[in-house]
Amino acid sequence: MALIEPALQIPKPITRLQFEALLLSKRPMFDVRAPIEFDKGAFPDVLNLPLMLDHEREEIGICYKQQGQDAALALGHQLVKGATKEARVARWSAFANTHPDAVLYCFRGGMRSKISQQWLVDAGIAVPFVEGGYKALRTYLIERLDELVEKLPGYVLSGRTGTGKTEILPQFNRTIDLEGIAKHRGSSFGKYIEEQPNQINFENNLAIALMQLNKDGSQPIIYEDESRLVGCRLLPISLQKKLKSSPIMVLHDTFEARVERIFGEYVVKAMVAWEQELLGPNEAFLAFGDSLLQSMFRIRKRLGSESHRQLVKLLEQALEQQTKQNDLNAHKGWITFLLTHYYDPMYDYQLSLKQDRVVMQGTSSDLVAWYKSSHHKASNSH
Repeated sequence: MALIEPALQIPKPITRLQFEALLLSKRPMFDVRAPIEFDKGAFPDVLNLPLMLDHEREEIGICYKQQGQDAALALGHQLVKGATKEARVARWSAFANTHPDAVLYCFRGGMRSKISQQWLVDAGIAVPFVEGGYKALRTYLIERLDELVEKLPGYVLSGRTGTGKTEILPQFNRTIDLEGIAKHRGSSFGKYIEEQPNQINFENNLAIALMQLNKDGSQPIIYEDESRLVGCRLLPISLQKKLKSSPIMVLHDTFEARVERIFGEYVVKAMVAWEQELLGPNEAFLAFGDSLLQSMFRIRKRLGSESHRQLVKLLEQALEQQTKQNDLNAHKGWITFLLTHYYDPMYDYQLSLKQDRVVMQGTSSDLVAWYKSSHHKASNSH
């Protein structure tokens, strides 16, 4: 007599109490929402394996509004059946077989999650879904972000443009790299070639970074000094307030070193990045020059028309020398002008308004040594 295998049990949903562990463990997840929903916001390293494509979702949505849930469900099964259904289940199965601890979610943890889960069970694979779906996870992250910004003490790492603030962040053991998360260097000239994450993804990644630091302790976090915007990404209100109230460490470096650092980042590395992106020296050169001109145009009002004209002229001279002699060094001219006439006066004025919060000034080694000494004393006092 043949043995009858027991029916595969449907796993219990992942509840809110498990959200923190789910996100911090980087447990593999796949998102069954339509691509248009996924593009509006998701979580780090999540793969979009939709139950329905955009046009299918749109048709079902219209049907739902006009005829109700039962009719919409019937239409969904009509649109996603046969070879189409088999192909989508095969993609989910491949993900689940590669990641035995996989989790799935849809928008609200409703019908799409249950259908996807059941189809996988029918294929012999048990995958839990997130209770409340993407919306519940997103709400949780927003709440945790504000809670942790409030809870965890912080320092602001400040300094004139080009002092190398981002470079020394890794020397502190607890940091949030806002520019790294936002994919932007923060200044008018700080745009990366790759696009910034959308606002939702920026906030999700920031919340998870804070959760990770909360797991590892409650000692002060170092934030690089930023305005309310990092490129086009808006800092959460709670974090804006934190940066405006926390003690400040000011990083110093020589003017020459700052020029060299900016030259390396915004000219040498930028040219390499454009060449890698466009695969042609002429196209890369044109894109590089256009990018710098656009950045200069964005600050023309604050710079003043005459200074803007001088700045553009210096850039045009540098580009001409670059194309005729394959020499990048003339770019240091407009960098020097920009620091002297724009960034330094603006920074010095802003710092003068918050001198009462400055607790330490010095070179990178000075700041790191001071922080570690203070941090060590604070740890031993508990």
